[in-house]
Amino acid sequence: MASSDWLDIRGWMDSIIGWSLDKTHQILPSSDIGLGPLGTINIQDGFSSVQGALHIFIFTSVMCTVVFATMMITLIVVPYIERKFIGRLMDRFGNTMSARSLWVGEGGVTAGEWWSKLPLGLGAPIGAINKALNKNFGNDHHTKSVTRVGDRGYHGIWFMLPGFVAAVADFVKFNTKAHIVPEKADRLVFEVAPVIIISTTVMVYAFVPFGPHIWAANPDLSLIFMMAIFGVAPLGVFFAGWASNNKYTLIGGMRSAAQLTAYEIPLLVTVLGIAVLSGSFNIIEIVDFQIQSSDTWNLFLMPLGAVLFIVTMIAEVERIPFDMPEAEAELVEGWWTEYGGIRWGLMFAVEMMRAYAACILFALFFLGGWELPFQDTLVTIPVAGSVFSALAAVTPGIAILLIKAYLMFALFVWVRASLHRIRTDQILEFGWRYLLPLSILNLGLAMVMRVALWDGSWPIWLAPLMTIGSILVFVLLAIDEDKEALKNSNRIYHTQTLEKAYPGRRD
Repeated sequence: MASSDWLDIRGWMDSIIGWSLDKTHQILPSSDIGLGPLGTINIQDGFSSVQGALHIFIFTSVMCTVVFATMMITLIVVPYIERKFIGRLMDRFGNTMSARSLWVGEGGVTAGEWWSKLPLGLGAPIGAINKALNKNFGNDHHTKSVTRVGDRGYHGIWFMLPGFVAAVADFVKFNTKAHIVPEKADRLVFEVAPVIIISTTVMVYAFVPFGPHIWAANPDLSLIFMMAIFGVAPLGVFFAGWASNNKYTLIGGMRSAAQLTAYEIPLLVTVLGIAVLSGSFNIIEIVDFQIQSSDTWNLFLMPLGAVLFIVTMIAEVERIPFDMPEAEAELVEGWWTEYGGIRWGLMFAVEMMRAYAACILFALFFLGGWELPFQDTLVTIPVAGSVFSALAAVTPGIAILLIKAYLMFALFVWVRASLHRIRTDQILEFGWRYLLPLSILNLGLAMVMRVALWDGSWPIWLAPLMTIGSILVFVLLAIDEDKEALKNSNRIYHTQTLEKAYPGRRD
């Protein structure tokens, strides 16, 4: 590996488990034990016969637990980014009293010196801490305290801290709500649909490496397995919408099925282009190709594929502007309408997990995975190169990968805050008429580059040429205006009305 090789979780776990099993084998009795008419048994020899299989089982179980725990812990940051970033884009900081409410009240109103009522003087240190916090970070501070309906200013840097554990609080709230099944719903399918959505999403992470040595499974066709599992979740959405026996949920489920067919094929063709360019269906080998073989991120070699992957993944995880199956403005909550309690909370978490997985995959496929940006170039700079090389050596690969994934999720939030939800027919037209032909073009370019230009290293002019060419094409398409189509209101993103409606108009 080019960088971040020291955090060898798999190697450490393998060594610990192997040492533990060897010690267990040594302390077992080595002599034969008589079993009467059944003969004799040697426990040590019997353990030796199953030690290899037991080692694999324990090691796989431990790595699955490590990957799942890593996913759940790092996932906490995702809703925090969404809430804070979209709040900042909308120029609102939200209720910043969340953290300070531990020692001050809303709008300066407190519960009084409750600690003084504790027996045996136990409240004295609590009161001292409370007064110190209130003096430095509370109502006694020169900065105004925040109220829910009045002052919306923020208290120094405190606007960044509140809300971090909001996801945990929401999960606890959902877990305490009652689970209600509609009377006329298909109960079996209604209960199974969330299981399909949740289980398939969790299974995706079995093939997602969080670093060069942090992964649960690494088959040769891990890319194919993962994308196949990724595409099953929308079927669960369709089943949930149909089984609820609600017109809004049914429409949401039908939209999910239609959206699946329109975007799944361009997504798979785009992913196939990545595999062709990298020469492998293995995710870790795709990352290694960018780090060691080509010495160029796939982002610069196939920028069209990067854009297609982002767009199709946003549609795959059903986020704005492609969240038509939910579409709370017209379908109440879409296919979510009849769900509540812990099932609703888990499916909300799954939505974040799928978006999070999409961001990690983009970092792996196009951003060099756990490699620092322009690492091989920066290490050659005098003096500064040595500092950068030392930084690259001590920085864990998982930290680099997560930073890239979080930045990509911020892009997802930016798209949500910037674009409006488009119509169902626009989604289908965009998928079939534009994304599918472009994905086939991207696959053709990947084949040409791999067959005609790849000889162990890319020509130095290839990456700048592909990147600059793609930018020029994008600019030309962005400034192109089909005046005839605009006149006839035929453009798929047309939002203007040629004739404004007004009160009293009858035609």
